[in-house]
Amino acid sequence: MDIPQSIAVFWFRRDLRLIDNTALFKALTSGFKVLPVFIFDKRIIQNLNPDDKRISFIYQAIQRLNQLLIPYKTSVQVYFGTPEEIFDQLLSTYDVNRVYANHDYEPYSLDRDLQIKKKLAEKGVLFKTYKDQVIFEKDEITKISGEPYTVYTPFSHKWLEKLNLDHNYLNHWNSENYLYNLIPVEGKKAMSLLEIGFTEIKGVFEPYQLNKSPLVTYDKTRDFPALDTTSKVSVHLRFGTISIRQLVTQALEINATWLGELIWREFFMQILWHFPHVVHQPFKPKYQFIQWVNNEKNFESWCKGQTGYPLVDAGMRELNSTGFMHNRVRMVTASFLVKHLLISWQWGEVYFAEKLLDFELASNNGNWQWAAGTGCDAAPYFRIFNPTTQAEKFDPQSVYIRKWIPEYGTSSYSKPILDHAFARERCLETYKASF
Repeated sequence: MDIPQSIAVFWFRRDLRLIDNTALFKALTSGFKVLPVFIFDKRIIQNLNPDDKRISFIYQAIQRLNQLLIPYKTSVQVYFGTPEEIFDQLLSTYDVNRVYANHDYEPYSLDRDLQIKKKLAEKGVLFKTYKDQVIFEKDEITKISGEPYTVYTPFSHKWLEKLNLDHNYLNHWNSENYLYNLIPVEGKKAMSLLEIGFTEIKGVFEPYQLNKSPLVTYDKTRDFPALDTTSKVSVHLRFGTISIRQLVTQALEINATWLGELIWREFFMQILWHFPHVVHQPFKPKYQFIQWVNNEKNFESWCKGQTGYPLVDAGMRELNSTGFMHNRVRMVTASFLVKHLLISWQWGEVYFAEKLLDFELASNNGNWQWAAGTGCDAAPYFRIFNPTTQAEKFDPQSVYIRKWIPEYGTSSYSKPILDHAFARERCLETYKASF
């Protein structure tokens, strides 16, 4: 392997694609030959289950990248360890002039990048990062006063107004045209998941193919889980196997409601950026002292999909089986845990974080706080979904329910673990007593 005297490193993270990748484009057009790397961060993955589907998704997405890189006689170099350890190793092996990566906004990622920037600077190496996973980041959408929005609707209006004024935000970074500037790396045996303590689950990753047909009527069909007409794009956004710029360009043409879901994602990201306390506390301080019941047996029933409320149980079983749950059902299951069972939203947030293939801290936290009434732009505490009427409205033929609960309608199906009317009154009294 003939390595040029001085190189650039491109660090794949939440951007596992070769097409329209901002920092990859910057690296490939920097004048340096580029070494592409991915790090399985020991700190992040050491507490995951050995069969976590997300690790298989990442691994298979990288395998797909390597197939596409065969004509360039190179591959993504995969490492396992802390980023600090891996960059020590890279700096001792190569003459690295600079490192490129795309921005990440979660608290751990921000701290990690700050430490890596300091480490590289001590060696005279530049660390250059770019916006890629959102259209607007940080302070790019604010009120006239410069304060962040804490309500979705005005945020979305400003978001659309800014995009309409300047469509350059959707510009395609044609990184795919400069792959010849990657360093040829051949003959190195690829790391297996077993080497880092994980079992590969086959078929978790499939390249994303946008099906426009059901999205044309997304606003009319999105709430019916049996129809399966949602985009299923969230996991690809989570790991960056598709460009947000490409998706927004398509959403502008296809369906405004679907575009709104992409804007919600950015709304929660900027909430996390401006108000990092939401990771551990309610956005609204007055909800700090809700007297949760936190019954562990009821929590276990919810986790297993054995509450006796069919739509809740079907959703939890879908989640446990596939790592996915329909969005309408996510709202119903979350509301049930928090407001029927009076179990802290943080318990549910952690469980979803363990199970969801598309887990993203900002969205997961934002949506759980929305369901609990504790967050910004939240459902008010007195909005309590009735899981029975929700099922009648959105799964009237019980198609979705029967798919996930084969014993539904038989004597072996669970009886309701508590009465809806009782749970509703208890919830209202508990919330009122908390502030």
